[in-house]
Amino acid sequence: MSGRRPLAKDVPAVPRSPVPRRIPVVPLVLGLALLLAVSLGCGVALGAAGIGWARVFRFLWAGLTGGTVHADDAAAYTIVWEIRLPRVVLGAVVGAGLAAVGVAVQAMVRNALADPFVLGISSGAAVGANAVILLGAFAGLGVWALSVSAFASALAAMTLVYAVARSPHGLTPLRLILTGTALAYGFEAVTTVMVFGAARGEAARSAMMWLLGSLGGATWAQVPLAAVTVAAGWTWLRWRAEALNALAMGDETSAALGVQPGRLRRELFLVTAAVTGTVVAVSGAVGFVGLMVPHVVRMLVGADHRRVLAVAPLAGAVLLVWADVLSRLLLAPAELPVGVITAVVGVPAFLLLMRRGGYAFGGR
Repeated sequence: MSGRRPLAKDVPAVPRSPVPRRIPVVPLVLGLALLLAVSLGCGVALGAAGIGWARVFRFLWAGLTGGTVHADDAAAYTIVWEIRLPRVVLGAVVGAGLAAVGVAVQAMVRNALADPFVLGISSGAAVGANAVILLGAFAGLGVWALSVSAFASALAAMTLVYAVARSPHGLTPLRLILTGTALAYGFEAVTTVMVFGAARGEAARSAMMWLLGSLGGATWAQVPLAAVTVAAGWTWLRWRAEALNALAMGDETSAALGVQPGRLRRELFLVTAAVTGTVVAVSGAVGFVGLMVPHVVRMLVGADHRRVLAVAPLAGAVLLVWADVLSRLLLAPAELPVGVITAVVGVPAFLLLMRRGGYAFGGR
């Protein structure tokens, strides 16, 4: 054998994976904020009842400034200000909350297929909601009965999942996922029995609408609590974004970086449960937002949770506002569950995203 060192041309070239370009966060946030404002306007203006754009914006201005509306426009004003506007605002809040919690859950359990409903909280909330719709429970609470019952049962489900998943070694991702999934099936079985045992067909239909997600019952009274809870949860997640980066790399790595994975996971569990329970109580079980949006955002801005949490809530808000608009328009004057729209749009988009070369959980 010759001792000649191989020349560069003798060595086969190793293809390098292209480094994906990342979109700057600030322009993206500003663009999404503008798109959200436009989406809110479109969400108010579009609907089964034809109300011209000029009248819609006149009604919005009158409502914001305390102006007067002509008696002939009273019915149209009520549709715009009391029905459509709280609906689109609540849709934006719910979409933002689900997207932010989706980011947190995927980091908490280090699973790319996790979303806010993997913990069983949504299925637990469904039990309480259907108890009101089908059995008339908490009738003394009036219009608050559905939200209060759904939230209370979500908290009960959270407590049960935590108690079962907790072990002497702490709250591990695998035990949390398995416990949440198993109990979710149990909660769904209870809900199914309640639906099949309903004496009234219309009540069963209302229950199915809620199970698939609906913003049809949105009121101004529901907006403040949902908005405050989502804002508080997002603020906490942004504050702990560096810790989420460490946790996503594994328990040993996060511990070496000074993060206590068990304690952080418990805190994340409480925050995600509170936010999920609140938004599910007002919108029903809207699926796919918390699963798809974090992946799309990671493709755009990278895996750093500081960047992802700055963008994901706005993207989730825009997505759910337009999903709700489509749910009202496609079969007008009938209405589709908004969860059907998010699934129809989200499934092909997510499969296309997964087939793109170079993408993996974490954005690499």
